[in-house]
Amino acid sequence: MSKQTVLTGITTTGTPHIGNYLGAIKPAIEASLNPAYNSYFFLADYHALIKCHEPERVARSTQEIAATWLALGLDTDVATFYRQSDIPEIPQLTWLLTCMTSKGLMNRAHAYKASVDANRDAGKEDLDDGVTMGLFSYPILMAADILMFNADIIPVGKDQIQHIEMARDIAGRFNHGFEPLFSLPQAQVDEATQLIPGLDGRKMSKSYDNTIPLFSSTDQLRKLINQIKTDTRAPGEPKDADSSTLFQLYSLFASEAENAAMRNRFAEGIGWGDAKTELFEFLNAQLEAPRQRYNDLMDDLGYVEAQLQKGAVKAREHSAPFIGNILAATGIRPLTYVPAIKTDETVKKEKSAEDIARAEQGRRRAIVMQLKREIERVEAADDKAAEAQAVLAEKALQVESLKKKARQKAENELDVLREELSRYLG
Repeated sequence: MSKQTVLTGITTTGTPHIGNYLGAIKPAIEASLNPAYNSYFFLADYHALIKCHEPERVARSTQEIAATWLALGLDTDVATFYRQSDIPEIPQLTWLLTCMTSKGLMNRAHAYKASVDANRDAGKEDLDDGVTMGLFSYPILMAADILMFNADIIPVGKDQIQHIEMARDIAGRFNHGFEPLFSLPQAQVDEATQLIPGLDGRKMSKSYDNTIPLFSSTDQLRKLINQIKTDTRAPGEPKDADSSTLFQLYSLFASEAENAAMRNRFAEGIGWGDAKTELFEFLNAQLEAPRQRYNDLMDDLGYVEAQLQKGAVKAREHSAPFIGNILAATGIRPLTYVPAIKTDETVKKEKSAEDIARAEQGRRRAIVMQLKREIERVEAADDKAAEAQAVLAEKALQVESLKKKARQKAENELDVLREELSRYLG
């Protein structure tokens, strides 16, 4: 069985914090060692520009994130680690996919709808106030990131599932309209991912300004831990470990035996000051070695840059020839281009049964999207059987009126329409 490709992007707008490490970086690096997968990790600096127009912040974040992943043990000989802007084929593919994507699909993107809703709630006449084309169309850039490497699995949070579905829709439309070149990606959501609490007990997030930078200095780490909110229970009073941010952070780094011992300390009434001191000393010891590696890397950014360039070379071994195939499929070709002639037997040998099934699934999904109006017309009718017959008759007449190439495409649509409406025809 061929390896599956897993792809993860990291937006370069902030400093990595403990929540990023526990929720994303650590499990991703561990998964990259699994020989069943090809792992792609990239710094999404184009995505950063959608909301951040501070050049120094983007540049600094790119340095910090790259150094962080390397300091934590990412093996760049095993995983492909690159910067999005070093792959020129990605913006090329973004434009090609933009030409295949309906505006209606982008209208449904959560981020765009949230901006429109915020403007409506604020009483603004222009509901698109403050909406850039980057914000509006960034799901297409995300689709290009994924489809450029035909990624199979995309680890995401629940709020990003829609974007993976959009990437599937865009891929299916291209496969149907031109040539079945793209795999259909699947979102991977870890339902068991534990909430990483911040200084105030809420989810650790830059939006809440409650983060603990992963590689804080010793003094900064101590200061931040001392800011963690606690209740008013005095030393000697039993404390609920499960509702304590201090214990939760400790438990995320500790072994089972260490967790059990600390839980017992809470039951015995450890003072909050002592608990903060123990958490600081424990985390500081856990992070000391990678912090030193991180600082060394930040002092040697030439090495970090070399690792990213190595990853870009590896990534472009795939993207450069693949964009040529994609362009050729759309008709953008050298004047001397001669399409390869493949027999059905050759195609079958080149593609596994799984690949063929996935391509067919994408093709059919794209056709159903294009037939949405006809299907909804039948669903809204009182006499669905009669309406289904009428819709099919109209489609059949349309097919007969078309010329050869357009007719073949319309016949495919008619076949799918018959399948979709068969439940109304008995």
